[in-house]
Amino acid sequence: MPVSVVTPEVVVDHRVTVIVLSAGYRSINEQVLDGGFRDFLTETCGRADPPLVVLDLSNTTFFGSSFIELIFRVWNRLQARPGGSFAICGLTSHCLEVLKITHLDTLWRLYPTREEAVEALLVHHPDQPGWGPNPLATGG
Repeated sequence: MPVSVVTPEVVVDHRVTVIVLSAGYRSINEQVLDGGFRDFLTETCGRADPPLVVLDLSNTTFFGSSFIELIFRVWNRLQARPGGSFAICGLTSHCLEVLKITHLDTLWRLYPTREEAVEALLVHHPDQPGWGPNPLATGG
């Protein structure tokens, strides 16, 4: 039976969509994914414009292979869009270890903080049509 979880917070930080998982996402298992989170993450990333997304996992201490598969699909879809990019921030030591063991740390961009992730996505996309100057580089 699907469980209901709190909807993650979505903020736009300097044109980067940041999805912040609250303490309600401490453990991301099949029940959480089937409770609407899978659809939420897929739809939110699909609507991101520009297609720059940071997933903040600061409150998550456990996730399983189904969540890794979901992240992979979302990352793939973002990469397929012009200028698309994806990063993860705030990984706990256990979650980071899981990504290292699976070598996904070599595929995905991982950052300790949300600020570093947002800045990195902006810096790597300064020539996007209509993008303008990097607001972080100008202090704005």
